[in-house]
Parts: sequence; structure tokens; C-alpha cells
Amino acid sequence: MTTTETAPRKGTLPIRAVRIGPVSFRLNLRAVVVAAVLAAVLLGAMALHVAFGGTPLPYPDVLRALLGDTTNPRTHLAVTEFRAPRMVAAVVVGASLAAAGAITQTVARNPLASPDLLGVTAGASLGAVAVLVIAGGGHAGLSGIAATVGMPAAAFAAGIVSGVAVYLLAYRRGLDSYRLVLAGLGITGLATSLTTWILTLGDVTSAAQALTWMTGSLNGKDWATVQPMAIAAVVLILAAVASGRWLLLTGFGEDTVVGLGVRIGAVRLTVLTIAVLLASIATVTAGPVAFVALASPQIARSLTAGVTPPVGVSALVGAVFVLLADTVSANALAVPLPVGVATAVLGAPFLIHLLLKYQRRLS
Repeated sequence: MTTTETAPRKGTLPIRAVRIGPVSFRLNLRAVVVAAVLAAVLLGAMALHVAFGGTPLPYPDVLRALLGDTTNPRTHLAVTEFRAPRMVAAVVVGASLAAAGAITQTVARNPLASPDLLGVTAGASLGAVAVLVIAGGGHAGLSGIAATVGMPAAAFAAGIVSGVAVYLLAYRRGLDSYRLVLAGLGITGLATSLTTWILTLGDVTSAAQALTWMTGSLNGKDWATVQPMAIAAVVLILAAVASGRWLLLTGFGEDTVVGLGVRIGAVRLTVLTIAVLLASIATVTAGPVAFVALASPQIARSLTAGVTPPVGVSALVGAVFVLLADTVSANALAVPLPVGVATAVLGAPFLIHLLLKYQRRLS
């Protein structure tokens, strides 16, 4: 293994070019340090989430239950069967949305681009709400099937269809960031309107269930729902991190990348497909959780002082963000709030900050 150090920018740690046999990659030491710190914070946030996810439990009891101690059966059951799946679901949702946001912001070269604004989340919500309303419309035995199979499948499929539609509408001899955002806003508006129309067709019970899901909720998660989503999210995030070098190329101009001999269209299609799948997984797991995909990549970019938001660090930031938001929303008030409400309350000021920041930069 050989390493070559690159002169760092002022105030940053050096970037090393590491070569192991035929494989070479750039190692940003600042990003590595930030990732290590965030990983430690994530572990602490996970323990905090399990300990305070309802009736507070002592940390030693939580740790023993997670390690398999069954001395206290009630504590073991509460931790492993009720709180741990919700905690894992929070990590999956936060990491998936943040990684998807990092990809879309890099490809679109726009810090305001995210799956929330590109139609993926709204499309997934449309599919899920459609199944919920049909299941609540008097079809005997369908509601249980819809909750376990139909709704996740419909949300996943609708999210993918929305992402494909946005890409096709935005592609004109290349993928322009402005067309991408405009097409995303159009698909988002269409999907939101259809969702509202479908809600008016359902009965009160099904509409209430759909509205609760649309706020973004982690209630009632179990291992049967969380495990497949967690496995898929880990695979896709690793794929996104591995494609970081190619993802960085999407931020260059079309002529520059073509001159380097890169098929930039195929690269963009691949990484955007990963982003769409990640956003769909998060939406299937918890519903549309707002602002995580928008804020987390920009926080990661500030922490690492990078040109573009790094996918891995963004995923860690997103996981911590959702874990802390869910912990606060479950304990701050007498009535627990859906996690989507907490992330919206925290994320809206950040969006205003971003808008003011870039307005000052352009003026």
C-alpha cells in the first residue's frame, strides 16, 4: 500500500491518495475524523432512543437486555421486541433519506434538491395512501394484507415510477439541474393532488390512518417490517459510497466529463436510481419524513468542508437527526408526536437559513 499526501486547504486536514494494488482512492482525513465522531454520537443516540422510547429505562438494564440477558423478562421484551425495531427503523429512515439527498444535491448541483422536491416521496405517499383507502373501503380481510404487503409494495413501486417520470421529463440531450428540479416540482404537485383526491374518496377511518402515516410515523414497527428495509438500505448506501468517485464527476460540466471519456448519462442514471430506491425505502418504512434529505447533506458538507456532501457522512448525520427527533417527539409533550412533525419543526428554520445564505451569496 502506498500513500501520497495532497496539500490541504487552509484549516483542513490533508487529503491522501491511497493505492492498494490496482485500486486507488482519495482519503479525506477530516471526513474520516468526522465520520468516527458521528459514529460514536450515533451509538449514544441509539442508546438514548431505546432508554427513553416511552417509559424511561435505566441504561444498565437496556444494555443487558440488548446483550441477551433475560433476567427481567418485561424489560427484555420491551427493549428487543418494541423499542429496538423502532430504533433501527429510525436509523434506516434517517440514513436512507440523507444519502438520497446527498446524491440528488450532487447530481443537480443544487443544495435545495432532495427527494422531497423531486417527486419521489410524494409518489410513494400516493401509492401507500391509495392502498390504505382501498383497504379501508369495506373490503373484508384486505386491511391486514395491505398493512403488511400491499402498502409497502405500492409505495415502493409508486416512488420508483415517480423517479423515472422525473428523469424522463428532465432529460433533453443531457440532464440539466434546473429541468430536474422543475420536473420534480411538477410530479410532486401532481402526486399531492391525486393523494388529496383519493383521501376524499375514503371513509373517515381509512382517511385518518392515511393522514397519520403521511405525517411520518415510527409507531408500531416490528422486526418483520424493519429487517428487509434495513438490509436493502445498507446495500444501497454501501453502493452509493462506493460510487463516490463517479458521483463527484456529475458535478462537473457536460463537456468536461465527456472529455474525460466518462459516459456521464449512465453514471447519473445509476446514482439517481440508488437515490430513488433509498427514498422509497425510507417512505415505505415511516412515511414522508420531511427535511431530513434536505438538511443532513448540507450539515455533512459543512462538517467535512467538502465541495459536495459526502454520502457516508450524510447518512450518519441523517440517522442521528431522526433518532434525536423521535426521542424528543416521544417525550417532550404529554401526547407523543409523529417523528415527521419534529423533523419539520427542526428543518423548516434550516431551510430558511439556506435560502437566506444563498440569496446573500448571489447578491
